Amino acid sequence: MGDDPSAYVRAYQLLGSLPGTHTHLQLFPMPNVSDPEDLLLSQDVIFVGGGSVANMLAVWRVHGVDVIMRKAWQAGIVLSGVSAGAICWFSGGTTDSFGVELRPFNDGLGMFAPSYCPHYDSEPGRRPLYQSLVGGGSLPAGIACDDGAAAHFIDDELDAIVTDSAEARGYFVERSADGKALETVLEIRQLAGR
Repeated sequence: MGDDPSAYVRAYQLLGSLPGTHTHLQLFPMPNVSDPEDLLLSQDVIFVGGGSVANMLAVWRVHGVDVIMRKAWQAGIVLSGVSAGAICWFSGGTTDSFGVELRPFNDGLGMFAPSYCPHYDSEPGRRPLYQSLVGGGSLPAGIACDDGAAAHFIDDELDAIVTDSAEARGYFVERSADGKALETVLEIRQLAGR
């Protein structure tokens, strides 16, 4: 979100009651720390928010954050995110980074080979576009999640689709031999207390 200061305030308010030390990496107008690698590799969890995945990854690459994130993943640091912050870990997905209309994005970090589609149930254009892109071969097969659902990976293997409600779902979308999308509903694991 271009290092929107209000997003930091909201994050600190949300996380403030949790034990631990909370910090952030800011890249606009310049990094807020002298050594982003030291900051990121000293974390237990890295959370990436939403916004423009294309812009975010372009800035990450200029500052070497893409390489640092791969090191963090290899070091066992938990990587997480929502929307653009989820797409970034995959090879690609659907995005509105290039304007009002959703388009394919094929320049993710590729830590997870499949593509990813967030907001599968809440943005009317996401599901048909994702199915069209996967069916047509513009995006590789991948995972789509409704709002309230998340793909939980261990290393580079999908472990579960976790949800905060019984209604949220995750899907595997693949290309059929005749160039159509096949959507399979994945089993969910609902988080306790929800």
